[in-house]
Amino acid sequence: MRDGTVHLVDDDAAVRDSIAFLLESADYQVTTYADPHAVLAALRAGVRMSCLITDVRMPEMDGLQLVRESRALDPDLPIIVITGHGDVPLAVEAMKIGAADFIEKPFDDAHLIRALRLALASAPRGADEHADIRRRVEQLSAREREVLQGLVDGHPNKVIAWRLNISPRTVEVYRAKAMTKMGAGSFAELVQMAILADLRFAPSLVPRDSGDDG
Repeated sequence: MRDGTVHLVDDDAAVRDSIAFLLESADYQVTTYADPHAVLAALRAGVRMSCLITDVRMPEMDGLQLVRESRALDPDLPIIVITGHGDVPLAVEAMKIGAADFIEKPFDDAHLIRALRLALASAPRGADEHADIRRRVEQLSAREREVLQGLVDGHPNKVIAWRLNISPRTVEVYRAKAMTKMGAGSFAELVQMAILADLRFAPSLVPRDSGDDG
């Protein structure tokens, strides 16, 4: 049985206390940690956490390593990664190894609560859902697939734009179109869908000779 408690790790005491207060105000039980090694110790001791929320940048262990080691100890543990600006490639990699969601700082309270509720309600996807996701992928245009491939590879918009010879704003447009066609409610969900579909649209993104945005 899960312990019914949200476990939160962040080395910044102010951030840790702020998030814990938010979750407790929403009627969640919270256990906090300053050190990710303490989380792993709890898992090794047999604690069945309902959800783990972790920061990415921590001095003792980064969030990616914590996700990997936590999932090895409890493969079904829902994990939400909180990332600062510039950590998106690392957060995408965390999702590839099993994180349920990632949230970029600064985030509003409702966003975190919504992500937590979805993580707690998450269940393994069946074959039918995988097939449905692949059908949605097939609806994407070639350029939408290229942009989505770049996002899943962890590239920021400006890098994708440079490699495809389009503007960062155009990347945002294609990203929004892909989200709509895939039925994704957030960028994190879009990335999850692409990972589940085993996205392999392009071996590499290379600069084009023309500035064609189509």
